[in-house]
Amino acid sequence: MLVGAALIISVSAATAENIVDTANNARTFKVFVTALKKSGLAETLQNAGPYTVFAPSDEAFAKLPPGTLNALMKDKEKLNRVLSYHVIQGKVLVTEIKPGKTNTIQGEPLTLTSDNGKVTVNGANVTQSDLQADNGIIHEIDAVIMPQS
Repeated sequence: MLVGAALIISVSAATAENIVDTANNARTFKVFVTALKKSGLAETLQNAGPYTVFAPSDEAFAKLPPGTLNALMKDKEKLNRVLSYHVIQGKVLVTEIKPGKTNTIQGEPLTLTSDNGKVTVNGANVTQSDLQADNGIIHEIDAVIMPQS
């Protein structure tokens, strides 16, 4: 009987996923995950957190002007600033989003709106919400948002 209990514990431990693993397994964030790894931000998002990530989908990255993504991928520091602008401290479900400004881990604030279930982040629409990870939560957005600096 103890063997069965140990097996349950090891199976649940094996299914634990951080934000990077959760994004990777969602299959709509391939560009985002690649960019996280290239920027060095993946290490941060694999730590305890908790974090809330407004992750642009692959389609959102495809909407960037020609050459923008390639330029970002070649500039690790700028890529890190852009991606960390999509991350806030704490675990915030979409139903808990309060309209107004909230600070990102990049340092500049995002503007969140919530109107009859429609949530936006600096004008980008949340298209899928509440993807749970052990160290936070991911909300998919339909645009890449750029910091002022």
